[in-house]
Amino acid sequence: MAKDANNANTASAYSYVDHKFDVVVVGAGGAGLRATLGMAEQGLRTACITKVFPTRSHTVAAQGGIAASLSNMGPDSWQWHMYDTVKGSDWLGDVDAMEYLVREAPAA
Repeated sequence: MAKDANNANTASAYSYVDHKFDVVVVGAGGAGLRATLGMAEQGLRTACITKVFPTRSHTVAAQGGIAASLSNMGPDSWQWHMYDTVKGSDWLGDVDAMEYLVREAPAA
């Protein structure tokens, strides 16, 4: 009984606002923001949701796309590419995915 009473008190402590949208875009990187803008320009009620502030999106954090360490122009290696990629992500990226990318990129 006390548990139910506690839940009732907690629920009343928060107010909920319902929203209705024609389109909900998940992600506020370049593609997500452009999709949201395009839908709004068409007259649709749109929402764009993201887990990070837009200036921390992948588009903003990117430093020039995807590259490969080919070792054909001076000393270079996948390890240096890995370092640059990790540093470029502000140490927030998926390290396993980055390692796979830099190791396999030359073969691609």
